[in-house]
Amino acid sequence: MNHEITSLRPQALWKHFHALTRIPRPSKQESRVREYIVDFAKTHGIEYVVDNTGNVILRKPASPGMENRKGIVLQAHLDMVPQKNGDKVFDFTVDPIEAYIDGEWVTANGTTLGADNGMGVAAILAVMESGELKHGPLEALLTIDEETGMTGAFGLEPEVLQGEILLNLDSETEGELYVGCAGGLDVTAALPYKEEPVGAGYIGYRLEIKGLRGGHSGMEIILQRANSNKLLVRFLKFAARRYAVRLASIDGGGLRNAIPRESAAVILVPSVHEQEFQAAVGVFERIFRSEYAAADPDITLTAIPEKEPAIVMDTEAQRKLINAVYGCPNGVIRMSDSMKGLVETSSNLARVISENGTVTVSCLLRSSVDSAKEDLAEMIASVFELAGAEIEMTGGYEGWKPNMDSPILNVMTESYRKLYGRAPEIRAIHAGLECGIIGGRYPKMDMISFGPTICYPHSPDEKVSIPSVEKFWNFLTAVLENAPRK
Repeated sequence: MNHEITSLRPQALWKHFHALTRIPRPSKQESRVREYIVDFAKTHGIEYVVDNTGNVILRKPASPGMENRKGIVLQAHLDMVPQKNGDKVFDFTVDPIEAYIDGEWVTANGTTLGADNGMGVAAILAVMESGELKHGPLEALLTIDEETGMTGAFGLEPEVLQGEILLNLDSETEGELYVGCAGGLDVTAALPYKEEPVGAGYIGYRLEIKGLRGGHSGMEIILQRANSNKLLVRFLKFAARRYAVRLASIDGGGLRNAIPRESAAVILVPSVHEQEFQAAVGVFERIFRSEYAAADPDITLTAIPEKEPAIVMDTEAQRKLINAVYGCPNGVIRMSDSMKGLVETSSNLARVISENGTVTVSCLLRSSVDSAKEDLAEMIASVFELAGAEIEMTGGYEGWKPNMDSPILNVMTESYRKLYGRAPEIRAIHAGLECGIIGGRYPKMDMISFGPTICYPHSPDEKVSIPSVEKFWNFLTAVLENAPRK
């Protein structure tokens, strides 16, 4: 493996990205990377503020002759999604990311890379460090906990930022400018169950579904990848009806904004049905692989013998849980009528876990239409309420509405055309960028989101295109030099 990331161009950006890979920074544990940013500011004599939420704001005056330009806020988030392959031994709170060069990509060994949003943070630090770039008054807003709740953006106070333009560096396709994003909402269902013993005549198994690609539940929901929670419960419904299988525990999925890749359940199978059950596992694995041959060709469904659990869920709770999860809407719900190829509304059935007499089911909903998001939330709530679950809706935020008359959009379109001989594509994104929340606190802020090309974020396959990083950097510096006048 080639680990010489700091030799890549532009070196000013890559050296900071490499440094970030050495700093553990999963969501809600950003203290070390925040300290790194503060030390950076002190070393370079840059004004900084750490707000009450834990965000870091940096300020740098205009370069000579650029004082008449509108102030620009460069924005990115400090945290990263901690996802790893099942066989990878790794602690995201301690271990550095094992980043390496693979052809024209930088990726990581069995874990997420953190290019989302480490690339944005690295670019900001490179801009702030440079004494050569031309720019107007600059600020940097580095937020915390974007991935699990947008805590930093929600906690941002009005009137802290001085700039008139915000450039969000958290998009994932070079050559595209994003002018709008979806809003989001978390729906959590808590279904109680009783624990009861079972008699003799059962054999214990650990049922596992693995090998799915997963990915970002906003950006990659359109790829129609399989959801491990849905597939596991699909098989459980069949096995419970056909073979009277009993469920002892279930643990599926992980982060709310990652499409579930792995799910497992501990079950009891009547010994009289053991051979039929094992055959059915093989049949369903072939069915899943056939149905998802293009999107998820490596699905595995296995039943591993395990010591018989002493207790299982009561049969009524098991039936209600399986039916509710099986019936819960998941994936793309509706495509946009106003922008071709854009998902309007979706749901990610992210987490199913039994613990202490309660099964908790977590879904992340996204939509660029607030009423559609609310309708989907009520639809999911109805399914679980019929099963007797308690419903909680939290973390709601509005989408970011496009402004096609944006002055910075015009500057960026022309700058890109001069650099690369074509206009950038103007898009909205089916993901929860912080722009929507920040725009609520700064309604007059002119905002655009862009970035280098990052594939498979929120999964261990995450990788960033090396050529796109250089194009992104050249574009960013050109935009700063051509910022609108006051």
